[in-house]
Amino acid sequence: MTRKNKLAVLIMILIGAGIFIYEARDLNGAQLIHELLTLDLKWLLVAFLLMFGSWIIETFVVQIFIRSEADDLDFKTALRVPFVEQLFNAITPMASGGQPAQLFALMQSGVEAGRASSVLLMKFVVYQFMVLINFVLTLFIGFDQVSKHFGALALFIVFGFVIHVVVIVGLLMVMYYYKFTKKLVNLVMIPIGWFVKPEKKLAMQSNLDHKIDTFYAESLHLKREKKRVIKACLLTLVQLLFYYAVPYFVLLSLGVSHVSIVEVIVLHVMIVMIVSLFPIPGGTGGAEYSFKTLFATYVASPSKLILGMLLWRFLTYYLGMICGIIAMAFPPKSKRT
Repeated sequence: MTRKNKLAVLIMILIGAGIFIYEARDLNGAQLIHELLTLDLKWLLVAFLLMFGSWIIETFVVQIFIRSEADDLDFKTALRVPFVEQLFNAITPMASGGQPAQLFALMQSGVEAGRASSVLLMKFVVYQFMVLINFVLTLFIGFDQVSKHFGALALFIVFGFVIHVVVIVGLLMVMYYYKFTKKLVNLVMIPIGWFVKPEKKLAMQSNLDHKIDTFYAESLHLKREKKRVIKACLLTLVQLLFYYAVPYFVLLSLGVSHVSIVEVIVLHVMIVMIVSLFPIPGGTGGAEYSFKTLFATYVASPSKLILGMLLWRFLTYYLGMICGIIAMAFPPKSKRT
């Protein structure tokens, strides 16, 4: 890790600690400690195992896309990829560092750069499709409930949904309407040219053309690897369900048992949708606010609610950072040839 990355980790930890201290400022300290000491650890362990289970399933997805006659990754080496991804997703705005970090991890493992890029692209497309499917399902199941009680957050949820749909539509257009998409991008660049210098417009257009060409070339692998894509889709769906179920077991560990797992999964999907809009690394601030707002009706005790927020945030955010730091400290011992 570079000095800049270490500083980013420290800053995010300090911000997280500051948010928790601020939220707990009016709480009874003795009550908060009592809630902590009376946690039902078996349910907290289940939540912990679900998080690790989601990363293990993601490891299987990496192996599925890597595996060929010439290439393969053992489980231990492949496991570094989701851990490194978690770290750099957590410390970069809009999780923008996750993809380059995964590429670096695969290349460290001896995977050729072009092959690694292809694998990550297929993984990204599959993940985005499965996220969208989860969003659609939960919008049908629980959006009415959220829109009635949390109007302001409902607008963020719709906006997040629209962004994901636009991303998926854009990817599909490049995959199946390549020439039309290129023409459409050229048309869009015309009005942009009215507001930027010609050389900047040219650089932007050249960059977009390169990305479209690269994605189209790599998308051909997706069309040829249908069985792998289907396996990866099913595994990614399970991975997401594991992740979305984490707050349910956090609530059980706090003694909050009057909510259904479906309701909690729906609310967690909504939180993830909202957090994806915040440019701050990890959606810090927005994540905590969303959790408090959406779960306040289920958790009557303020101390339980804040403790639940802390435990949920640790499991879904800080634990990944810790695992990523450890993974970065132990690079692969040998590179494949």
